[in-house]
Amino acid sequence: MVQRESDPACGARATRHERECEAEELIVAVMTASRLFVAISARALASTAESLTLPQLRALVVLDTRGPVKLAALAAALGVNPSTALRMVERLEVLDLVDRRTNPASRREVVLSLTSAGHALVTRVLAHRRAEIRRLVQRLPQAERAALVPALRALTAAAGEMAVEAYEDTRAARGVVDDPLVPAPPSDTQPPPPS
Repeated sequence: MVQRESDPACGARATRHERECEAEELIVAVMTASRLFVAISARALASTAESLTLPQLRALVVLDTRGPVKLAALAAALGVNPSTALRMVERLEVLDLVDRRTNPASRREVVLSLTSAGHALVTRVLAHRRAEIRRLVQRLPQAERAALVPALRALTAAAGEMAVEAYEDTRAARGVVDDPLVPAPPSDTQPPPPS
């Protein structure tokens, strides 16, 4: 029997095919996990505020994490147009979850923030979600839990660039404001920068 040398092109094709199969398995696993986390979020929301939708919760979380923002910044963070964000804000305002005020520095701008009820709701929903994820994670054997940590951190780091870009785009559009309801003192009374 004659032994033939392996064709490097065949090896490269097999390796590429294996990588594509591995990538597809990973994509399916991440999408399945994503659906699981959406379901967990929906259950957490339903257990605390059955009249809200997941997009409305997302808007509340944005307001909770970013502080007071302009309507355009909220719309950008949610990936919706300003009129859609406005309708959402109006519904949340009726429920006393969001406060909408005119920016004293620019009367044409509206600044949005959470009310104390809105913050309490976000806190309850996130605590419920965290508890459910904790129960799920505790079902995993220790070795699998330990293996998940670096994998999830790597995935988060990979997505972090997109998250940072979206955040920086919002800042660049001057949509996120530090404290729009308390105007900055006149520039002549501000302390000099540290040397």
